Amino acid sequence: MHTALKTVVTAASTVLLAGAVLVIPTTVLAGDDASVLEEGKKISFDRKKGNCLACHMIAGGELPGNIGPPLIAMKARFPDKAMLREQISDARIKNPNTIMIPFGPHGVLTPEEIDKVTEFIYSL
Repeated sequence: MHTALKTVVTAASTVLLAGAVLVIPTTVLAGDDASVLEEGKKISFDRKKGNCLACHMIAGGELPGNIGPPLIAMKARFPDKAMLREQISDARIKNPNTIMIPFGPHGVLTPEEIDKVTEFIYSL
């Protein structure tokens, strides 16, 4: 009898847990967050600003380059978003021999633009 009760409790717990997972809302970007991502994408794809496509493959980008690595799985590659921002702003910090433009120090992008690009690239 004890084993049967344990089985019923376990089954009920499993059903409740599965039901809870189904009703937990997924995180959807708020209007402001979505606009930041869109602005970051626009800057990243802009040939006169970020121009990330000159060197990187990015989903949805036309005529991507292959000098730099494809920008995919960025959260796995940069679990700390601050490190990604640092890389975008000035890749020379980690690699003095990089050919990546130091967007921040050279004033190619403003700190706000770097933040938006970081948000977009981190979302890939």
